[in-house]
Amino acid sequence: MNPRFFCPDGLLPDSDMPLPLSVAHHAERVLRLAVGDPVVLFDGLGGECEARLLAFGKQPFARLGPRLSIERESPLQITLVQALASGDKMDWIVQKAVELGVAAVQPVAAERSVLKLSGDRAVKRVAHWQQIAVAACEQSGRNRVPAVGEILPLAKYLACPFDGARLILAPGAEGALARKTPPSGPLAILIGPEGGWSPAELALATRAGCAPLALGPRVLRTETAGLAALAAIQTVWGDFSGDVYV
Repeated sequence: MNPRFFCPDGLLPDSDMPLPLSVAHHAERVLRLAVGDPVVLFDGLGGECEARLLAFGKQPFARLGPRLSIERESPLQITLVQALASGDKMDWIVQKAVELGVAAVQPVAAERSVLKLSGDRAVKRVAHWQQIAVAACEQSGRNRVPAVGEILPLAKYLACPFDGARLILAPGAEGALARKTPPSGPLAILIGPEGGWSPAELALATRAGCAPLALGPRVLRTETAGLAALAAIQTVWGDFSGDVYV
């Protein structure tokens, strides 16, 4: 696969297009690409363009071919609702969730979240996670970039309208994935923080219509739980189910 770059300002298929300076810098300085090398460009709206690098410097350009209708999206529209996790765990979770095909990531503040964010720190951290989502799309071949939502308290998130099914991971719950009805629309999976959901939060989620889900008899760390759930869901209902993708 040729190196892939996200161009947020859009593409100009079948033409010579100026490249964002950040893209040109990464191509030339990090990947050591040269003029004439092939790349793939995408703008997050679907599809991609094969291109060749024409020039670097102050005015970097690439020559684009036609927009190709190539999609590598999951047939499931999954939102990962992840309680804030400490350290670089959120970076890891966002990156791997995008690779596993989520349509969106919604961070939530939980009672037992070690990480506490508000104000400018919260805005900057969400922007950082959004860039991680972009990089994960570049690496994994996705042409649509999942949105990382603003950090919401769990209660506020649960009060938001959601036209689909919600599952909440709860160790010991009676709700194996294989016994669940496949979703007919969007699906959200709620993952707790390091200390797990509090009883009050589980009760609140249940009242909001979230169905409990258990993944085996073991307790999973927060950075493992969401990714295990996504992989299991993609295996049972999604694009890990046996079809071959080229």
